[in-house]
Amino acid sequence: MTASRLKITLSYAALTLVALTMLLPFFWMVLTSFKPLGEVDGGALLPKQWQVRYVPDVKHPGQFTEVNNYLEVIASRIPQRRIAFPRYYFNSIFIAGWITLLQVLTSAMAAYAFTRIRWPGREQAFLLYLATLMIPGVVTLIPNFAILERLHLIDTYSGLIVPAAFSAFGTFLLRQFMLGVPMSLDEAAEMDGATRSQVFWDVVMPMARPGLITLAIFTFMGAYQSFFWPLVMIKSEWLRTLPIGLLVYDTTQGRETQLIMAASVMTMLPLVILFIIGQRYFVKGIQLGAVKG
Repeated sequence: MTASRLKITLSYAALTLVALTMLLPFFWMVLTSFKPLGEVDGGALLPKQWQVRYVPDVKHPGQFTEVNNYLEVIASRIPQRRIAFPRYYFNSIFIAGWITLLQVLTSAMAAYAFTRIRWPGREQAFLLYLATLMIPGVVTLIPNFAILERLHLIDTYSGLIVPAAFSAFGTFLLRQFMLGVPMSLDEAAEMDGATRSQVFWDVVMPMARPGLITLAIFTFMGAYQSFFWPLVMIKSEWLRTLPIGLLVYDTTQGRETQLIMAASVMTMLPLVILFIIGQRYFVKGIQLGAVKG
């Protein structure tokens, strides 16, 4: 074996080891979700017995139904818990979907203004807009909360969605993509009689599609996993999102780790599916953004 081939083999072995190390918590989470509570703190990685639990059958009083951890998490009909996990699912996807739609739209419009329209102070305004990325989110937490309280938007969907509908990062990302779209396309469209809005929707937006999809994936993942802002804004149980809903299983009466793991696996599934579907655009978008950046 030549020295170069040995070096490549060792590199792959090291990368494989690092990948397995990073995946180990994921495997532990999945396997723990199938364990009974008594085995969670044990040293065995694999469950000695796959979780089977008996709960009262609400349709037939006095009888019991076998469910595993996943079914117990989904079974919001259990009156003692008052957990509405499917509702948490809907809230998370609904809020993340609207945030994604609005943020992609506002970022694309802002990026278009910063790249295709010439106006005095454009570069200075863009740098000032970009500087807002340096402000930690916790600094704007209280002002945002005070504004929304005056607007009576606390504990509402609007209060969760509107503040996240604008993004300096999204504007920067899409600006990098739009810089690669030749201005000659705009000029040709305008010579054919297209208005500025038609140029934006019919010329620039299709050309920036990889960037739009990349931003949509980033935005949806961030909004779907958001914890602190919903924790501050939400008071009613029926507006809880999945990250807030997971706290239900960690109470003063005890922590049900096996249910937390089952709920975490189900929480993660939409993100995995989203990444698998958009992987091609995600990688391409990152590469193009890095080159143009």
